[in-house]
Amino acid sequence: MRKIVHIDMDAFYASVEQRDDPALRGRPVVVAWRGGRSVVCAASYEARVFGVRSAMPAIRAERLCPDAVFVPPDFTRYRAVSQRVREIFLRYTDRVEPLSLDEAYLDLSEIRTGQDSATAVAQLIREQIRDELNLTASAGVAPTKFLAKIASDWNKPDGLFVIRPAQVDAFLQPLPVGRLPGVGKVMNARLEALGIRTVGDLKSSGASALEQAFGRYGRRLYELSMGIDRSEVQPDRPRKSLSAEDTFERDLPMSELESAIRVLADKVWKAAARSERVPRTIVLKLKTSDFRILTRSLTPGRWPQSAGEFADIACQLRERVALPDSTRYRLVGVGLSNFEDVPQADAQADLFGPD
Repeated sequence: MRKIVHIDMDAFYASVEQRDDPALRGRPVVVAWRGGRSVVCAASYEARVFGVRSAMPAIRAERLCPDAVFVPPDFTRYRAVSQRVREIFLRYTDRVEPLSLDEAYLDLSEIRTGQDSATAVAQLIREQIRDELNLTASAGVAPTKFLAKIASDWNKPDGLFVIRPAQVDAFLQPLPVGRLPGVGKVMNARLEALGIRTVGDLKSSGASALEQAFGRYGRRLYELSMGIDRSEVQPDRPRKSLSAEDTFERDLPMSELESAIRVLADKVWKAAARSERVPRTIVLKLKTSDFRILTRSLTPGRWPQSAGEFADIACQLRERVALPDSTRYRLVGVGLSNFEDVPQADAQADLFGPD
């Protein structure tokens, strides 16, 4: 039985800003560049009270919280703090899989310090992050990765939640299906149309029925409802690509895809800014009403300097699709690929600079 821990730093970027500037402590802090196309990178818990969330347009955040203090992101500093957090993880195991600058999976099935309690180590890690870095982190402990990630969110902020093997079934069954990985708005609606609202409903449906309705993913859903997740913690796995997709409620013509592309581009831009590697290629993915998948990509000579420029290029890639105007599309995706390691400490800040 594996012992997996998911560590998630609490409001990481905003917490670093509040730690380093005493004048920001206790105030609603929004980490974002100002501008019509900017999105929120992080919001302090004081700002979240007003409904401000990550990935929200900065203009909307300003409307929700007029007294918010807007701070431009400093990714060089965040990466340095993230590295110190990772050094704490490595005291206990080499099996660390970073997901971004502020979260990671740890496999504590074998602990290098000789301890046998993953829960005790998770608590030690949280204490050392607090004592050495003056920041807080939440942790989830479970026998699988997806359960550990759910658990780390259970007692946020500054919390620890443990799901022991004998508790998995009782914990999972009442959860809404939307808590499972891969179940977004569209899949949630499809499941609800079948009367499936909770993980317990999913389990009761049976593997065969789910596979018939959703193909291979139906089998995956059934396994998740049983608490089964065979994915392993993969140390230092290099990122190869990053993308976001949206499946529409109704099929749309090409002329109506721009707004969705721009929303997705903002989301991908924000996520890429949290990576320690940098991309070189921009990708547009389309799925037609008859399920034909198309991708178009560009490796620009000059990298876009803002989320807006990135979105512009993604929109322009539509011009490379030579299908009739009558074609309808059920899905659009925006992505970045060809990620590379860049030695310069400020390379990421250059790539993901302000609007």
